[in-house]
Amino acid sequence: MSISSGVMQCLELWYTATLVLLAGYLQNAPVSVSAFSICVNIVVFVFMICLGFQASVSVRVSNELGAGNAEAANFSVKVNLMTSITVGVIFSIVCLGFIEQIASLFTDDEEVARRVCSLSGFLALAILVYSAQPVYCGVAIGCGRQTMAAWVNFVSFYMVGIPLGVVLAYVALWQVKGMWIGLLIGLATQTVVLAVIVWKTDWEQQVAIAYERVNRWLLRPEIKGGETLKSGEPEKWGRWTN
Repeated sequence: MSISSGVMQCLELWYTATLVLLAGYLQNAPVSVSAFSICVNIVVFVFMICLGFQASVSVRVSNELGAGNAEAANFSVKVNLMTSITVGVIFSIVCLGFIEQIASLFTDDEEVARRVCSLSGFLALAILVYSAQPVYCGVAIGCGRQTMAAWVNFVSFYMVGIPLGVVLAYVALWQVKGMWIGLLIGLATQTVVLAVIVWKTDWEQQVAIAYERVNRWLLRPEIKGGETLKSGEPEKWGRWTN
């Protein structure tokens, strides 16, 4: 799980780094890289806030699954998702309303600032998507499904986002806008796929999987009231004991 988590996070971080690198080969590269990097930094600022919800939901989901509380795990996903999306909506509105002022915080170059302003709509959409994406990744981590999430990241980013960004930027000649649209579509693909997987998750089955994993480390559930543990009845499991 640790290796899969590392691969999942690296694929995500290398995604934006690769696109910034590719932006360096666009026309008027200094302006293109500057504008693209400013947009990435704005998104990452909001992403770091939502990253807290990723940590929160991963810990809460894993704890509830280990305790045999399938409904509580599902409820924690909904609470974290709604809270994170609310934060994303607020910052998206701020971005749309004050993009000129935000761009001026990063640069005094008018051409770079204009290029950033031209991306304001796509930037707001990216912030909104990035507000939901960390929660779904956190759910995958909490369920121990990092390998699945890593494959989703690889396909979404490196087989959809980057190729599409290159085509739009270099072939369609949309320059930085095309590169950013590629980034956004790759990110949206990842988020939609993870969302479908999460909302189709059988939480009772995830509880059973968590029970099996705990048993691998020679732990057994303490039965309440002398009851016999029956298959398919995770709600009767007690606390874990040596």
